[in-house]
Amino acid sequence: MGVQPDDDEIPPELAGYEPGEGGALRGRRMRQMARLVVVLAVAGLVLPGVLIGIGTAARTADLACTVVGASRAPDAVALEARFELSGGDGPGWYCWATEFGGREIQLQFLGFIPEVRVVESPGNPV
Repeated sequence: MGVQPDDDEIPPELAGYEPGEGGALRGRRMRQMARLVVVLAVAGLVLPGVLIGIGTAARTADLACTVVGASRAPDAVALEARFELSGGDGPGWYCWATEFGGREIQLQFLGFIPEVRVVESPGNPV
């Protein structure tokens, strides 16, 4: 089990190598390059998912605001969904309507992940 090979059997690449000696074979500069490559690779994997998530939330908030605006402010000049960190109901998407005179009215909190709950009214089937 612990038999040492003869010097003739050791390949030239391993001649003089002692297991467990020394630290990493890479220098400081190579370690920095490896770290940079890892950081860029992780960013390349995570960033597209974050951007897609933000884009999907923005489109959903715009559509939800259009639905809310059609029922709560049909005479509004413009509707806008905004993400606010310090809104009255906490951070999330809010639907705002702009009246003819330029006054803005907050219509509804759409949530951190925007949604609209459609409630059927007795005389208005959905």
